[in-house]
Amino acid sequence: MAAGGHPVCEDMVTELTKCIRTDLDCADICTTTARVLSRHTGYDANISRSLLEACATACKSCGDECAAHADKHEHCRVCAEACRACERACRDLLATMS
Repeated sequence: MAAGGHPVCEDMVTELTKCIRTDLDCADICTTTARVLSRHTGYDANISRSLLEACATACKSCGDECAAHADKHEHCRVCAEACRACERACRDLLATMS
């Protein structure tokens, strides 16, 4: 039994291993991008573009992975939607920088 009295399903953990790794990578990339872009000092456009491209790529990958599990796991559906929104925001900001 897992914490909270919920049974642990080993198959589910194995099935979601890639999803969890993708989520963690995406969260780290999004956090770094947000921190760098939100600084109130001058910025380097090349670094900002690279970060936004990496963030959009990570969000697409994470959104795709979570969407594959969205019919079984509500948290994956929510994550996929958030990733799609973040990917769009990154691409929209990149378009204004070009």
